[in-house]
Amino acid sequence: MTNDLIAKAAIDQRMAEIITPVIEDLGYELVRVRLMSGKTTTLQIMADKAGGGIEVDDCAAISNAVSATLDVEDPILETYALEVSSPGIDRPLTRLKDFDMFEGYEAKIETTELIDGRRRFKGELAGVEGDEVLINIEEGTIGLQFEWLSDAKLVLTDDLITEMLRQRKAAGNLNEDAFDEVEADESDEEDN
Repeated sequence: MTNDLIAKAAIDQRMAEIITPVIEDLGYELVRVRLMSGKTTTLQIMADKAGGGIEVDDCAAISNAVSATLDVEDPILETYALEVSSPGIDRPLTRLKDFDMFEGYEAKIETTELIDGRRRFKGELAGVEGDEVLINIEEGTIGLQFEWLSDAKLVLTDDLITEMLRQRKAAGNLNEDAFDEVEADESDEEDN
């Protein structure tokens, strides 16, 4: 069963059914899929690796595999652009395990219905208990049923950025020399 935070609309859920096995075969996880209609139609796919830190090459591999599958399945009638990206640092939280993984970090959560007169909650994630997402808000720790959630994402904080950089470095995805080169280039420009 696909949770609606990964795929909200019926078409998104259909896309998730087609895309998920392709992405998982490549060793990635589907974080979110959205078919966005506007002047042009865009299929946005957000994917990640189990350890985090998805790169441009990974996105290209996913894009190629998904394109080939969609050409065969052909679920989208109109012409569309395929956009594959990483979840980013202030990522959407779309799976129950995300709330567990990012326990201790600040998040914004929205619910479909009013809960105690409100729909928006901002606070520190306190893990998961059964099917409930726990969040520390001013009034204390509250539990929200996962199925009540309509939107949830991490808040960009210094702690979160530090942790993401630490994880990427630990996974060997961070080339510190590249950062040094960028800094050196900037100082050269200032001298001119």
